[in-house]
Amino acid sequence: MNRIELLIPARDLHSGQVAIQHGADALYVGASRFGARQAASNPLSDLGALIRYAHLYGSKVHVTVNTLLFDDELEEARKLVWQLYEMGADALIIQDLGILKMDLPPIALHASTQCHNHSLERVRMLEQAGFKRAILAREMDLDTIRDIRENSSIELETFVHGALCVCYSGQCYISRMMTGRSGNRGECAQICRTLFDLQDAHGKTLLKDKHLLSLRDMNRSAYLADLMDAGVVSFKVEGRLKDENYVKNITAYYRRILDQILSGKPDLVKSGSGQTTIFFEPDPKKTFNRGYTSYFVAGQREKMASFDTPKAMGRRIGMLRQDDRGQLLYEGGETIVNGDGLCFVNKNGELEGFFVNGVSGKRIISHKPLSEFKQVDLYRNVDKDFEKKLEGKSAERKIAVDMVFSETENGFCLLLKDEDGVGISVSTEIEKTPAHKPEMADGQLRASLSKLGNTPFRLRDLDVQASGFFLPTSFLNKLRTEAAEKLSAARIERFLPKDSPLAYKPVRMLESADYKRNITNELHRVVYEDFGAKQIEYGLDKTQDYNGKELMVCKYCLRYELGLCSKNKDVRKVAYPLYITNGKHKFQLQFDCRNCEMKVVWSPKKQ
Repeated sequence: MNRIELLIPARDLHSGQVAIQHGADALYVGASRFGARQAASNPLSDLGALIRYAHLYGSKVHVTVNTLLFDDELEEARKLVWQLYEMGADALIIQDLGILKMDLPPIALHASTQCHNHSLERVRMLEQAGFKRAILAREMDLDTIRDIRENSSIELETFVHGALCVCYSGQCYISRMMTGRSGNRGECAQICRTLFDLQDAHGKTLLKDKHLLSLRDMNRSAYLADLMDAGVVSFKVEGRLKDENYVKNITAYYRRILDQILSGKPDLVKSGSGQTTIFFEPDPKKTFNRGYTSYFVAGQREKMASFDTPKAMGRRIGMLRQDDRGQLLYEGGETIVNGDGLCFVNKNGELEGFFVNGVSGKRIISHKPLSEFKQVDLYRNVDKDFEKKLEGKSAERKIAVDMVFSETENGFCLLLKDEDGVGISVSTEIEKTPAHKPEMADGQLRASLSKLGNTPFRLRDLDVQASGFFLPTSFLNKLRTEAAEKLSAARIERFLPKDSPLAYKPVRMLESADYKRNITNELHRVVYEDFGAKQIEYGLDKTQDYNGKELMVCKYCLRYELGLCSKNKDVRKVAYPLYITNGKHKFQLQFDCRNCEMKVVWSPKKQ
């Protein structure tokens, strides 16, 4: 029986608990250091609490230690790995292959998407290196995933939702070059979300002040069954910096879809325990997004840029007019309430937003003055009514248990066995007093034992084998509480991960390793030597030698977005090469049409 995992980001302890309640089979979360989202680091005490909470529900916790490491950081990283193993983390997500040469505990290793897991050759290398799982490049299509599944045995994980890097993960150096903040070190400055001009070979501006490298967000909810059939076992949502409502909404949304798919696949089951009940209607359009794209998964290209803004526009709800007195008049079929966030693209091509301070018929009162316009498309990016629904109890997750209440020589015994086969029993001594009204006493006994509301459990079956006794409600409540606590502890122990020793078996499959391998320490260098590389370059995070280097390699292509693709017979003439510039820095765009890739190159000496 193959297990399918819904993998959800956890910014901190609380958001991780929220994700579990809304149906997460696994979490990924940052440790105290060395995570690719530096702003989402967590103290070890919180990680320990989150691991115990997740294991109670049969869910897993994968901890990110996925930055590149320098030599003077290796020992601290090694100690951290051991601490995470000892507290029961299920897996480590790593980018720096130097970790493979450390004195490691027997913990499962997952190759971060930052490892540039973009091809069968790369995934095979990671499998030989001992990784249990490869987190595939977002750019990968279904056919490539099928090919990898047929030619390897490593577990496959892929992103299905959330923000997109315009560049192949691990291959972006533009933030480090421009600001000193490295994406490979957890400090990305999100240069791709900033403004650029597009210029041709003669310096003519083709587009001005546009977010040329900013992509829409990913949504592959329509392709989950296809990805499952292709061999993916873990479906990952991006967003370790997102808020709690994002976690609630998106987790619930994908939980429902996956459960529906799994109901028709008897050979597959969800990897976590329990049943999740959702108390609202999940809708990814009502959570922060920049518009959506399925991002190459079906093999074909689609328009995916978000030139006007890197912010969330939300869903179009109608038109907004401004009369001669500056009053705002709404035309559309949606109900707008105080606190809603609305926005539009103004005459300067900028996204302009405001909060609703009042509604009177068709008239909307803004919390601030707005720029002048006659009529614009109106979008809602904060839905106050939807946010209110998420503020309360929006979901609960319960594990099915069977109870057997029986008589012992000196008292009674309560046995609990859950849906995973974990069982405990609690016995206690008490004087046995026959009930004056046996039927009423038995009803009281069943009612008391069934009250599992404040526990992680729900009663599936109750077998009462000892009846006709008068038993105080306080006695039954105490017995039930003690049994639930004992079963909770047994479940946490039951779902501690099994040891997974590293199976490091490198084969000599490489001749060289260039700067794109991101080698920043001596242990990482040795790994590539083990795989046969004789010519080895250090990565740009170590050398900072950017001149003439590809600072980005993208499957996304500006020529395609602008209708300039060479495969278009009617394409208009443009003077190449093209450049993007923010006034201070200017980068050449190189187009590898054979592989459908765009490269952003820093060559100041040629400009």
